[in-house]
Amino acid sequence: MRTKATRRTTPALPSDALAQAGRIARATETSLSAHAAAKRSRQVLESYQRAFTGFSADERAILDGVMLASQRK
Repeated sequence: MRTKATRRTTPALPSDALAQAGRIARATETSLSAHAAAKRSRQVLESYQRAFTGFSADERAILDGVMLASQRK
């Protein structure tokens, strides 16, 4: 029977970054994975916003696949 909790680490994350994320997760009373998921969600949203900056609302609607009503002259 194991009495000591073990933590999986990934070689892709430096140990100081992992320790810092752990401190933030404990301070906000969330799990490390929930903290990482929230951070990744923010990164995805920021990337999306940067990619589509400069497009008008109509152009974004077209990119999203929304059919705009045709305008009659």
